[in-house]
Parts: sequence; C-alpha cells; structure tokens
Amino acid sequence: MQRFYENCRLGKSGKKGYPKYKKFSRSVEYKNSGWKLSADRKEITLTDGFEIGIMNLWSSRNLVWYSEKQISRVRVIRRADGYYAQFLVDWDRREEHEFQGKMTGIDLGLKNFSTDSDGNTVDNPRFLIKSERRLKMLQRRVSKKHIKGKKQSNKYHNARQALAKQHLKVSRQRLDKARKDALALVRSNDLIVYEDLKIQNMVKNHHLAKSISDASWYQFTQWLQYFAQVHGVIVIAVPPHNTTVDCSCCGAKVKKTLSTRTHRCNQCGAVLDRDHNAAKNILAKGLKLLAEYLNSTLGHRGSGAKSSKAQGETNRWLKNGDALALSWLDELRTKNSWESPAIPRIG
Repeated sequence: MQRFYENCRLGKSGKKGYPKYKKFSRSVEYKNSGWKLSADRKEITLTDGFEIGIMNLWSSRNLVWYSEKQISRVRVIRRADGYYAQFLVDWDRREEHEFQGKMTGIDLGLKNFSTDSDGNTVDNPRFLIKSERRLKMLQRRVSKKHIKGKKQSNKYHNARQALAKQHLKVSRQRLDKARKDALALVRSNDLIVYEDLKIQNMVKNHHLAKSISDASWYQFTQWLQYFAQVHGVIVIAVPPHNTTVDCSCCGAKVKKTLSTRTHRCNQCGAVLDRDHNAAKNILAKGLKLLAEYLNSTLGHRGSGAKSSKAQGETNRWLKNGDALALSWLDELRTKNSWESPAIPRIG
C-alpha cells in the first residue's frame, strides 16, 4: 500500500503496484468500531464476531493514559507464538536532544554492519547464518512429517510451529538490533549522513542476497529516520555512487574489487580501511548537499532565517552546535532522485 501511494505521488511510469487484498491474512484492522476496551485497559473485546472474543492485554505501556478517541486504529495480528494487538495512538512524541555539533557519515556493509567517518565500527551479528543449522533441522522435521494429499497430523503442525517460532526469533533479533543501533547513533550525533542503497536491486546478486537480507539495512534506516524526527536530528540520504572508489583525501579514483578491504591511494599515499574511506566520502557528500540547499533560493525561503544566516553563516552551526536553527529541515520531506542527485532526502 505504501509503495502504491509513493509511486503515484512521484508520478512513476508503468505499473504503480496497485494493492491487492490478501486471500489468507494473518491480521485484521479495526478503526472506530468492532472493538472495546475494558475500564482498566487490561482487556480488549472484539465485538464484530471474531471468534477470539476477549483478549488479555500484556504490555509495558499502560493504556490508561490514552482515551479511546486518541486510539484511531486497532490491529490484531496472529504470529507464531500468539496473538498481538497494535494500537495506533495520536501522540506527538518528542525527546530532548543536547546539540553539540557532532556529525557523522555511515557506510553500511557486510563485514561490519556499519562504519562511521571516525573509523568506529559496529559488528554484523548475522542472526540468520547463526540460526541456519537449527532452521535446517526444523525444516527437515516438517518435511518428514508432511503427508501429501492427506490431512496433516498434530506432530506435523507442532513441527511447523517450532520452525515458525525460530524464524520469528531471528526477525525479532534483527528488529531489536536495528532499533538500538539507530537510537544510539541519533543520541550521539546532530547530523547523520548515510548512503541511500537500492537494496531491491542488490539482492538480485544471488551470491550475496542472503547476507544482504540478513543485515537488514532497510530496517535500520527506517528506525534511524524515525528517531531523528523524535529527537530533532537531521538525517540525509545520499547516492552511493563512487563512495568506495573516490579517495577521501584527494578525490582520486582508486578502483577496488569486493575482496579489496584496504584503500591505497597512489597519488596522495592515503592508506585506510575501504569502509572508513567510504564513510568519509558519504559525510562529505551530505555536507555538500546541505550547503547547496541552504545557499539556494529555496533554502532561504523555507528556513525563515535572517539575511546573515542566508549569506553563509552555516559554519557557525558546525562549530558551536547551534543546530536548533536548522530544526525546520526535520519537517522537509523530499525524495532523493537518482537522475538528479543534487536534491537530498532529509528526514
């Protein structure tokens, strides 16, 4: 659904990906009717005839502080380990952030999950690969207990549920790591630049598809954008073209294969890790795009800043950490165009 509306808004040619209703769905969504909360907010009753009837609510967040008018939607989801209720609450979440003018560029990879422009790395846990042995064993159990053309036994359904729980565990491990890494990055920086990878095209490489999917870069960037909005931090996505090839010191082109892990420039003599070099280039790209936007006529109009700010006083923010003057950028929603890389996606 999100892809359909995005393609329509951007005016993409060809098929827009019109959403189709699922024949077998594991979730049901309610708006203003079909559900009712108890007085103590510990139970939810589905009044539309759903066979589950009354559900006990176990949550770390107390729904007593929210009125039913604030809850615009309720979604009931069936997962491998039970039923879950998701509540969409109208709430403007804002967190305090101490701005210190810290900036970083992030290079996403497979050897290390991420490398920033200061050379700090975050390990890639490879949750799927670590669980692969157990997943194969559980999958063999399911296959052995399956009888084609006949009603399946309880042992088959138990084996199938055990396999589903293991897959669910892997997905939750990815989600937990993506959320924690994104929050830590936002709390420690005021400007974050990352490369806008086309993951859908990258997974077409069958030699790396499993590792790329296991890294869950997209999930990490989604949480990064969300926490940036909550904390008022600026996030910029830049095209990844030539970030690995260019030298971060002199700008010379240094060709590398995928197995070459060290950047060695023959012109300036710079020697550093290839991911560290790419992270520096990513940060430089983000600062260049931000400077072009602030110095453009559109940037002056949208910022509402004084003339002194419009004449290039943005360097003061980089030194003194006065990022509050650029908080209006957090509300900007522009999609990064691959044909016109001069337009950044900020958000």
